[in-house]
Amino acid sequence: MISNKNGATRTLEERPFAPGNGLISGRKHALDGLRTIAVIGVFLFHTVTELVPGGSIGVDVFFTLSGFVITLLIMKEYRDTGRLRLGVFYAKRLARLWPALLAVCGVVVLVGLIFPLSGWGGQEANAIPAAGYVMNLANYGVFGSSTGGNALSPTWTLAVEEQFYLVWPLLLLVMLRFCKVRTVTWLTATLAAGFLVSRFFLVSGGAPLARLYNGPDTRADQLLLGCTLALLFTAVKPGSRAHASLQAGARWAGPLAGLALLAAVFLLNEPNETGTWFNIFWTAGPTALALLSAVVIGSLVLRPAGPGSRILSHPWLANPGRDLSYAAYLWHLPIYLLLIPLVPSLCLRVPLAAALTVLMAYLSFRFVERPIRRWASKRLEPAVVRSAPERTRELEPAGTR
Repeated sequence: MISNKNGATRTLEERPFAPGNGLISGRKHALDGLRTIAVIGVFLFHTVTELVPGGSIGVDVFFTLSGFVITLLIMKEYRDTGRLRLGVFYAKRLARLWPALLAVCGVVVLVGLIFPLSGWGGQEANAIPAAGYVMNLANYGVFGSSTGGNALSPTWTLAVEEQFYLVWPLLLLVMLRFCKVRTVTWLTATLAAGFLVSRFFLVSGGAPLARLYNGPDTRADQLLLGCTLALLFTAVKPGSRAHASLQAGARWAGPLAGLALLAAVFLLNEPNETGTWFNIFWTAGPTALALLSAVVIGSLVLRPAGPGSRILSHPWLANPGRDLSYAAYLWHLPIYLLLIPLVPSLCLRVPLAAALTVLMAYLSFRFVERPIRRWASKRLEPAVVRSAPERTRELEPAGTR
């Protein structure tokens, strides 16, 4: 309870709200466009690997972007209300992500049962770790033999993110309880460095590639670097000297980082055989790619009128990233594997797979994701205190996968 000048008291939820931080408020449409580019990269990596051997970098971008966005959502509510309703938070994440995943698993299993010789045959057992957000653990044999390479195998990235979401909000709230935001920013960056060190010991100890690639700990530094960026932007006051310095740095660092990632998409072959390059890359590579991604993300937020932001904010890129990218990621590999025996010509198979992926992503968004999300919002939004009446319909910043 707090008192006003007339001696009346009101609860924390009724207190005046702090002014919004311009760096963390509002939807970042350029990040939606970045998500579209990342999905395209992953699609091309799985379909024309020889052309874009580094297309899997889209996953590294996803991880960094997910850490950034989820932390922005937490910090916005925490700044507005002084707390985070964890039950509502987790329920909204589940309503956002789980229905589309269950739909993919259900369709793939059903078709596989009817046509067991198709590319979707024999997926019943794989649907369990996929739907349970533990596919990353199954991919390196935690539950028995490895499940890597199946139609639902790409759900390992969703598993890594969901496992991270279980821990990070709690840890962040504990740190915010005892430390200022700037201190929490440094602690988060230090934690990311700690996971880099732990990956070094795993690589030095001869951990297999599947363990390094799928581990929730071996990807934690990428998510945490996105979290660090979000906390940094929360701590920086718009118009301050620090803000001006960041904008000046973003003017040149953003384009350079973007060009480096683009070059890596076409030139980088992630090593899969043990040796010196394997040890160097799987120790520092994920962190380096996440740092480049964080620089690009930061540049897009800091310079919303810059050329990169204007291009990525175009509706042709931003709208699919906002509405279709999640389902497109879920559907692209199952569809491609289904088409392999049916369409022998690669020149026909790839564009057909792309068209069907977009179609299934739209159907998922239109008939599964959006209706359930609207229903969940009606049930859950009243439990979240808003900062002012005019902000009751404010959009999330670049929704998470």
